[in-house]
Amino acid sequence: MIVRRNLKFKLILFYTWKQLLYYILLSTTVFILHEYYQVVFFDIPSYTIAALGTAVAIFLGFKNDHAYDRWWEARKIWGLMVNYSRAWTRQVITMIIPQSPEEETEVQRLHTIMVYRHIAFVNALRVFLRRRLPYNPDQKELFQDENTYRDAQPFLDRSEYDTFKNKDNPPNFLLQKQGEDLKMAYQRGWLSDYRFVKMEETLVDFNDIQGMSERIKNTPLPRQYTFFSRAFVIIHCTLLPMVFISELGWKTIPISVIVSFVFLSLDLIGERTEDPFENRLEDTPMTSLSTTIETNLREQLNEDKSSFPEKYKIENGIVF
Repeated sequence: MIVRRNLKFKLILFYTWKQLLYYILLSTTVFILHEYYQVVFFDIPSYTIAALGTAVAIFLGFKNDHAYDRWWEARKIWGLMVNYSRAWTRQVITMIIPQSPEEETEVQRLHTIMVYRHIAFVNALRVFLRRRLPYNPDQKELFQDENTYRDAQPFLDRSEYDTFKNKDNPPNFLLQKQGEDLKMAYQRGWLSDYRFVKMEETLVDFNDIQGMSERIKNTPLPRQYTFFSRAFVIIHCTLLPMVFISELGWKTIPISVIVSFVFLSLDLIGERTEDPFENRLEDTPMTSLSTTIETNLREQLNEDKSSFPEKYKIENGIVF
């Protein structure tokens, strides 16, 4: 997620230089052909291109509005993940109660296992949602390169991790294991009927969070919006210098490029906002949220703060 208020120009150029180069060359070519070779381009009235620009702007606004809704929904979902994670840890610690002093050590060990397994679940879900974009040093894109299931390994025992990493849906496997431990605690008398039901409801909440995240991940914004918005922007910006040249002369070049850049930026913002789980710099900061969850939960276990992970740092105005 980009948190810097002012974007660096080199970052903007990273994603737009090819299109800007096209518009600069197009405007320059139109100017040269018109001024030195008296080539007559389409005699299109200026109000026509203004009407087309208005239509394109409305279309882009509609697309960007829906793209932002998807991004904001993803952020709210992971906000729920933070809240429910704290609640789950509190329930594990306060609701799973030993029946005798001899069982206290065993119950405390179960507390740690279940809380740690939840931290593994959070990390696993983050990787599961980003798994379609693995790190590729040859791919010219800006995203976080450390995105593997190894982040869950410190919180699971060896045999459970070996089983977990080979599952088709690793996060769901961990929720299943949590349910099995709840069943065991109930059978041992450490949970009453009511407490068992309440904790199972919290596990269902985590299922809902995963399902809502998968819905956003697996159901993209209808591709006709992306295709036609890009096509309309290209058509509009290609016609601009041909309409301006007879009235503006050499001024056609800077004005056409500036107007084209505005429409290009609007289209690019929507395109890169609509999918918030692609492990790109504009996406939901799941790594940062995972670190926050781990710190909060281990603090609830009264662990030594010196062993907590470092607070996630903002680098170059970006939080992953």
